Amino acid sequence: MSELNYCYKYPHPAVTADCVIFGFDGVSIKVLLIKRGIEPYKGKWAFPGGFMKIDETAEECAKRELAEETGLTNAIVEQFYTFTDVNRDPRERVVTIAHYALVRLAEVKGGDDAEVAQWFAQSQIPSLAFDHDRILRMALNCLKERICFEPIGFELLPEVFTMTELQNLYEAILEVKFDRRNFYNKMLKLGILTEAEPRPENASRRTPTKYRFNASKYAELKQKGFRLEF
Repeated sequence: MSELNYCYKYPHPAVTADCVIFGFDGVSIKVLLIKRGIEPYKGKWAFPGGFMKIDETAEECAKRELAEETGLTNAIVEQFYTFTDVNRDPRERVVTIAHYALVRLAEVKGGDDAEVAQWFAQSQIPSLAFDHDRILRMALNCLKERICFEPIGFELLPEVFTMTELQNLYEAILEVKFDRRNFYNKMLKLGILTEAEPRPENASRRTPTKYRFNASKYAELKQKGFRLEF
C-alpha cells in the first residue's frame, strides 16, 4: 500500500496564521479584534486567524481567515514573526505565523468562529486570548521600526490628507510629540509629498494644504539608502 501524502512517523505541530490589523482614525492607532465564538477562550478577544489548510501558504491562510472573520478582503498582509512556545494553545501543539496589515478604517463584521469584529483604540485593548498580548507588543515594535524605512504609514491615511493628519499618525505610532514646524519642514524637504490641489487665492491661512504621497519619489530615496529620522 502506498504511503499517504503528508503522513510521517514523526510527530509534527499544527500551523496557524494570525493577523494584527492596524487602522488610524486621525488621532490614534486602532487594532482590529474578533470576539471568539468557540472554545478555547470563548467570549475572549483575539486576532483574526486560524488553522492553515494543507494546500495553502501561510499568507493565503491569513487572507482567508481575515475575510471569513471580518469581511476584509483586500488587505495586504506581511509576516513579521513566528511564535513557537510549546504551550501557547491548549488544544494541541500549535505554531502560529503572525502577520500584520495596515488598512483604512472600514466596517467589519464577525463570521466563521467569531461573534463580532471590532476596532479598539490602542489604549483600550482588553486582555487577549492565547499569547496574543505578546503578539501585539511585537507587532507594535515592528511597526515603529519599519515606519522609519518604509512608507507604511501612508496606507493608514486617506488618499488625500493634511500635514496635521500625517504628524498625528507618526506621533501615534512612535508615541512621541514633534515640533510642528520641524515636522512640516522635514517632510516637505524630503519631496515625498505632492500638493493634491492648488490652494485657493483667497484661502485663509488656517485652511490646510492637502497632500498625496509620492511613491515614485520615495522609491528613488530608498535606493539611496533612505532612513527617516526625527
